[in-house]
Amino acid sequence: MRFVLPAPRTARLGWALAVAAVLCGCASGPSRQATRTPSAEPRNWPADADGPGANPPADLASVRDAEPRLEPIRAGGPNKPYQALGRDYVPATRDVPISERGLASWYGRKFHGRRTASGEVYDMYAMTAAHPTLPIPSYARIRNPANGREVLVRVNDRGPFVAGRIVDLSYAAAFKLDLLRGVAPVELERITFDEIRTGAWRSGSARLAAAGAAAPAVDVPSQDVAFANALVVSPLPVVTPGADAQPRAAAASPDAARGFWIQLGAFRERDGAESFRRRIGADGESSWLEPLLAIFGDASLYRVQAGPYASRDDADAAAQRARSALAIVPIVVERR
Repeated sequence: MRFVLPAPRTARLGWALAVAAVLCGCASGPSRQATRTPSAEPRNWPADADGPGANPPADLASVRDAEPRLEPIRAGGPNKPYQALGRDYVPATRDVPISERGLASWYGRKFHGRRTASGEVYDMYAMTAAHPTLPIPSYARIRNPANGREVLVRVNDRGPFVAGRIVDLSYAAAFKLDLLRGVAPVELERITFDEIRTGAWRSGSARLAAAGAAAPAVDVPSQDVAFANALVVSPLPVVTPGADAQPRAAAASPDAARGFWIQLGAFRERDGAESFRRRIGADGESSWLEPLLAIFGDASLYRVQAGPYASRDDADAAAQRARSALAIVPIVVERR
């Protein structure tokens, strides 16, 4: 069986292959036959098995959830297609909403201190997770429907590679969800860039809280008629939009859009703005802009802007970089 995986996952996934008959390629929690209430204290685990550390922190219940922030997604590296246990996987490379229901497992001391698929060092006591195809990095909300507990994790690793399992949690995340006894059903929801930018992820279930959440990205035909609606991709007067200008996703925080933005284009039709936004994210030279993009609509135009930036100098620097990448002349606008 051939393994072709994102570096540097060889150590963890090589082990997974060796014990596939038992664990099906993914470190999991203790046996489901365990019945006592889970705790941070280790049991008598075999020396060569995965499990909790010898001296887990006493305050795992107080470990803070991952704090979502805008992190660009690149097409290569941990997001390139790969094979594991004879199956092909194609990770997502776009900012799309993803919701799943399935089984969760967890992994611990066997991989503690080793490199994850992202190249970062795995810390079993941090709020992280592995997923077969979510973009790396990503942030996700994981919910245990049996008890209603939720956690926010940062996805920085690949796995699990067994049918039915959708996520492999860090020891700390599994502890907070009360999943240390073994594999159990969970609900997963990826947090999108819009929800991070607007703060909508803070209000419980982000997908339900954010009105008008982004639809999954789709391929745009080369003769996309939406581009016929393009009005401006050249300089406009600097403006301060009024309170009626709304972002693509409803802002949960009144301060979410305040600051300096760079305007990349303005369109008569929303489809034109959405198409332009997708093409910016798909272009390797300008993909760094994707986490920052938003569409603001007023009575007559849909404006594609990137931000916010804390200062005009920061926005000016970003505008110069965008000008080189897109061969257009962005302008700086301020939202108050």
